Amino acid sequence: MGGRPSSPLDKRQQQHLRGQVDTLLRNFLPCYRGQLAASVLWQISRELGPQEPAGCQLLHSKKLPRVREHRGPLTQLQGHPPQWQPIFCVLRGDGRLEWFKHREEYENGDRPLGSVVLTGYTVLTSQSEYLHLLDTLCPEPSGHHTQEEPEPLLEMPVSFPLFLQHPFRRHLCFSAATAEVQRAWRLALQGGIRLRGTVLQRSQAPAARAFLDAIRLYRQQQGHFGDDDVTLGSDAEVLTALLMRELLPALRAQTLPRLRGAGRARAWAWAKLLDGVHAAVLAGASTGLRAFQPEKEELLAALEKTIRPDVDQMLKLRERVLGRLQANVQGPLESCLRRKVDAQLPRVTQTLLSTVEAELTAVQTLLTQGMDRLSCHLRGSPSSTRLRKEVYSFGEMPWDPELMQTCYREAERSRGRLGQLAEPFGFFGTQSLVFGAQDLAQQLMADAVATFLQLADQCLTTALDCDQAAQQLEKVRGRVLKELSEFEGDVLAVGSPALTIEGIYEDVIRGVLLQRINRELKKALGASNMSCTLDGCSELPWDQGETDVETEAQRGTCSRQPGSSTEVPLCPLPPPGTFQS
Repeated sequence: MGGRPSSPLDKRQQQHLRGQVDTLLRNFLPCYRGQLAASVLWQISRELGPQEPAGCQLLHSKKLPRVREHRGPLTQLQGHPPQWQPIFCVLRGDGRLEWFKHREEYENGDRPLGSVVLTGYTVLTSQSEYLHLLDTLCPEPSGHHTQEEPEPLLEMPVSFPLFLQHPFRRHLCFSAATAEVQRAWRLALQGGIRLRGTVLQRSQAPAARAFLDAIRLYRQQQGHFGDDDVTLGSDAEVLTALLMRELLPALRAQTLPRLRGAGRARAWAWAKLLDGVHAAVLAGASTGLRAFQPEKEELLAALEKTIRPDVDQMLKLRERVLGRLQANVQGPLESCLRRKVDAQLPRVTQTLLSTVEAELTAVQTLLTQGMDRLSCHLRGSPSSTRLRKEVYSFGEMPWDPELMQTCYREAERSRGRLGQLAEPFGFFGTQSLVFGAQDLAQQLMADAVATFLQLADQCLTTALDCDQAAQQLEKVRGRVLKELSEFEGDVLAVGSPALTIEGIYEDVIRGVLLQRINRELKKALGASNMSCTLDGCSELPWDQGETDVETEAQRGTCSRQPGSSTEVPLCPLPPPGTFQS
């Protein structure tokens, strides 16, 4: 199961899928156009509105979100018939996995044997778990039992497997030489999967925000009001996932009875068919969004010119409409919330807050250990070369999958608690919450590290001896940890209003809900003296952190590769034992 072979779909099937994609785009793009205006208004009002609260002083890391490039030899199950063959695998900084026949081909810049963007994949390291997945992926029809010879390559024990499973794409089967190599690849692959999955959520571009809001409204029009993980990935990948979900029942009904083979061989054939359908849909969605790109850019430019001069009047109009709607719905809304929300809110708050608290605690512990290591090296009068190396390692902490695993693990551990929200609330976006918590941990670590290095660079000079420098670092350490702790009460303050009756109506409901959430958070945190709260979010809940990530929703294609050319800037270091401002 290596590089992509020719499509298993005939021309008639490909033409049918193109028609399905065209229909999806024809129905979706009007929602997208409508939300672009709301997103431009949000961006302009955010620029003109209050800046970050004075209490939150961590610098924002200018490094792009990325994964650390990882490479090395593996074996892969590939070919027809499939065989375990040695390859050289490379995980790029933008979350793309490539594999080559030999290391020399990679070093010479040759084309890879195969490649895949990791969006939507899951890493399995248990062969029995993967075989069970195959057994349940494509069950035999009722009353139909076919004797089959077991697939020897799958039945043969694999010591250190790495199975990449996707709901709509062919599976990738790798094997590592040792447990250590397997673990390193697992952490690297999981980082790539998360990076690719949250590209839209991290972006602050108006087009990305408009796209996510348009997806929500489009799905509501289709009768889907719950939250799930469908928005993980780029814009084209999200649209592809939407259509694949719609197509899946018909594909099962029409195709499964005619699939050759049985059991696991049948499951592989099913995965191959889905991969062909997914590739055709993704190609169509990407083409459609690229075709829409010039119109989108013109529309954004026109909206900027139209909205910016009149933004004050628009916001005043919004406030007037909001006040009238709030007066009309306040009574029924309060009654509904008392009956259906108030009793459940403490449970939801504690479930979400416990995840965030665990993540922040892990970040603080890891950050403290890193700062302590730097202080110890200073007191030990290390060489300048060694100290530079330690500073560089400290700056790389947010991008080190092994170190950050202590933080990411806390979010994974909360998966069971988050899953308990599914039945009472219809919430199926557990993976999005886990990824969001892990992204938060990485961003906070990056910001804290950047803040520490800059403050250290400002206060340490060649005039200080090692002990004096270490004392200055202790002061910087305390300041950074204090700032880090003040983020705890502010992580749930998000919203997406629009200057439409529907958008403002949602703001009214969201505002009342946020007031209740704010009270519940203060109660849960004992936060009567917190400087970062959700106060005021009911009026304009538009504040989110900055990001440097570009998405396909901004430009139609992913030409930029995060992390491909960025390095941690070293603090300029003088002779042994001191920093230099």
